[in-house]
Amino acid sequence: MRELRGTERADGRRFAVVASRFNEVVVRKLVDGALEAFVAQGAGEDDVDLAWVPGSFELPLVARRLASSGRYAAVVCLGAVIRGETPHFDHVAQQAANGIRRAADDTGVPVIFGVLTTDTFEQAVDRAGGKHGNKGWDAAMAAMEMASLLAQLPEG
Repeated sequence: MRELRGTERADGRRFAVVASRFNEVVVRKLVDGALEAFVAQGAGEDDVDLAWVPGSFELPLVARRLASSGRYAAVVCLGAVIRGETPHFDHVAQQAANGIRRAADDTGVPVIFGVLTTDTFEQAVDRAGGKHGNKGWDAAMAAMEMASLLAQLPEG
């Protein structure tokens, strides 16, 4: 049996990060965590591009465009959707998740879901560098691992 496993290394690959400006006080911390992870794993300053979109609903379109460009080994989507008093949360969170998944499926490029979906602002802060770590860092690590794994797989 041959076991295939990706590594969490940038190894000269290029990555893109797409970030939502909505809830930017939280998302900026996710972005910082992701960029720190890429650098810690060997990415150079020119190996990561960052694109800002208005909100999490807009993440999939830009992610798909970047993924289909052929320039990037993986794309990381970062945002924070915090539950409010209306069903808006459910629609945005679901459409962002579905669109990000479709972007990966349609392009064959890893498009990582790094969108926080929390009930409270405090929960979001806890996941953006607080007591639950930084999910931006985690998303970047997943992007590197998936890019490495896909590089080992046969094309098809």
